Amino acid sequence: MKFITAIIKPFKLDEVREELTKLGVQGLTVTEVKGFGRQKGHREIYRGAEYAVSFVPKIKIEVAVASDLADSVVQSITKTAKSSDAGQVGDGKIFVMDLEHVVRIRTGETDNAAL
Repeated sequence: MKFITAIIKPFKLDEVREELTKLGVQGLTVTEVKGFGRQKGHREIYRGAEYAVSFVPKIKIEVAVASDLADSVVQSITKTAKSSDAGQVGDGKIFVMDLEHVVRIRTGETDNAAL
């Protein structure tokens, strides 16, 4: 089993969710987060005053999947969350980690059955 965390631009969430649903992903967790990477934030103008936005709003998607589905999930997120053919700074990142054990609290099912 794999635990996949993706940090993406907020306006890409619905597209990514739809693609993951097509792959058979049955559940995911979404969190609104802020951060910066290579883009180091940006500058905005509000009422004539310029100010620096150090932390950019992002969406964090977390999903647990069977190992055989992990590569498809990563490819789907990569393709869907990319802002253009060439991509742009700030499109996001995907982290894939091994998942040792899962338990569904309601039924007691474990591992792949619990996903």
